[in-house]
Amino acid sequence: QGYTEQSNVDVVNEFVNLIQSQRAYEANSKVVKAADEMYQQVNQLAQ
Repeated sequence: QGYTEQSNVDVVNEFVNLIQSQRAYEANSKVVKAADEMYQQVNQLAQ
């Protein structure tokens, strides 16, 4: 006995994954916003 249990999670790797996910989300959000603006302009031209 006397053993300590170690975490099976690589904290650094998970933090890097979190940052990558945040950047991907931000990029996708910008794409959606740009597409929305384009659709609004098309709708204005169609009127």
